[in-house]
Amino acid sequence: MNRVSLSALGVEVRKLQGGGRGRVLLAIAVGWGISVGARMIYPVVLPQLREAYALDLVDAGTLLTVLFAAYAIGQLPGGILADRIGERITLTMSLLLSASALVSIVLARSRTALFLATALFGFGVGFYAIARFTAIVGLYPRGYGTAAGVTNSAPAIGQAMLPPIAGTIAVLVGWQYGLGFTIPVFVLVAVALWVTLSKHSTAGTGAVDTFTRDTVRTLLSALRDPSVVMATLVLVLGIFIWQAFTGFYPTYLIDEKGLSPTVASALFGLHFAGSALVHPLSGMIYDRWNVKYAFPIVAVAVVMLLGLPFVGSVPALIAISILLGTLLGFETATESYLVDALPSDVEGTGFGILRTVVFATGSVSPILFGAVAELGFFNELFLLLAGVGTLMIAIATRLPVAQRSSGRPVS
Repeated sequence: MNRVSLSALGVEVRKLQGGGRGRVLLAIAVGWGISVGARMIYPVVLPQLREAYALDLVDAGTLLTVLFAAYAIGQLPGGILADRIGERITLTMSLLLSASALVSIVLARSRTALFLATALFGFGVGFYAIARFTAIVGLYPRGYGTAAGVTNSAPAIGQAMLPPIAGTIAVLVGWQYGLGFTIPVFVLVAVALWVTLSKHSTAGTGAVDTFTRDTVRTLLSALRDPSVVMATLVLVLGIFIWQAFTGFYPTYLIDEKGLSPTVASALFGLHFAGSALVHPLSGMIYDRWNVKYAFPIVAVAVVMLLGLPFVGSVPALIAISILLGTLLGFETATESYLVDALPSDVEGTGFGILRTVVFATGSVSPILFGAVAELGFFNELFLLLAGVGTLMIAIATRLPVAQRSSGRPVS
């Protein structure tokens, strides 16, 4: 492991640029960055939403669960469409659907309208999740983990930038503007992505074009594989922690640590800034060794979760917020592992099913977290998350080496 260094990471990243692929990877990454970055504005504007719609912590947790559950549901049709009509159409459709949903959220005048529009937004972002993975594996049949890690750094950057900006705008002129400023960005990125992917576009080539009995048999066999089941459990636990933590971290900093909304949103952004380097590093470790060697990085975040309830100074919270970015080290390595473990002709649909299961299961954590926090156990919840993280790391160390499936042309 002592060979892992920034210079080695730089060499691996430079390999991704050959054959014009770097520009395509950048377009995919920017689209993913704006999608997840905008979704993570929700926790920042949650205090304003609670005031505007008279939401308690349970209601707020339910709203976040709706967002994450709809995101989970959107993954399966997104994966099927990626296999059937290609990534270019699917990715562009996702961005435009997300922009339309944000318009509905900004214009919502009732709780019901807010919840429905939130569900539509989560669904739209979910479309992007699988198609960007299958696009990358087609571009990079070798070095896929590093490419996925670079792409996963884009949300880290988007989440580091957009929530603090949105938080400041929300305090100054209202939460509607804090969310609404991203709408034209979605449209512009959709146009740029459509143009950039045009030279790398073919018709969908997946086996689900026909969805025969053999296709179903292939899917079921792959999804029952013990290594796939174990890796999926690792993802479930990781997403359970991440969605609960990110959903309530700004609220926790305001309610329990006494920070202003502006400072809380800045610390929230620092958390994602800390994760920007973790994704490509985790992907490189996966490419060079094995998935389990990426999890010592995650152990740093577990220690930070344990320490969070016992610190109150801003300098200490800055350090903890940044180091908590190591939590997402689980994501790139484990998702790369699952994509490699699935047959290439059904990887979009198969991975869509897995991510739907993962995020649907993990989406219950915000409502549970909010309900317990409402009872006055905010600090204790972070200790519980640290325990779940310890269990996740223990399971990850048992994962066998995945056999890499062959790539296919990106469409």
